[in-house]
Amino acid sequence: MIGQTIRDLRKQRKMSQTELAKILHVSQQTVTAWETGKAEPSSSAISSLADYFNVTTDYLLGRPEKKDDDAKTADIEDDDVIFTYEGRRIPKEDLELIRRIMRGTRNDIK
Repeated sequence: MIGQTIRDLRKQRKMSQTELAKILHVSQQTVTAWETGKAEPSSSAISSLADYFNVTTDYLLGRPEKKDDDAKTADIEDDDVIFTYEGRRIPKEDLELIRRIMRGTRNDIK
């Protein structure tokens, strides 16, 4: 699976295996082995591939995006919740402005 992903990313960039090999400091035969499934890239090669193609290592490995079950949510209408930004409390006037923007009613913004 990772081999197909590497191949697809390489082809999107219109690169040859030789060009990719030079960038990653491996042989063209190594890239071929990865793409055909005859070998698996090392963890450092996976990291280099992710950096070069600007993707996550999870994407390369074919892992689905994981939902953050620990994400905290709060209703902006809840006056009992203290909202902060960069460690500072958001003033009530600014929260009201945020509420109006979120509702799409910006015509009364000063």
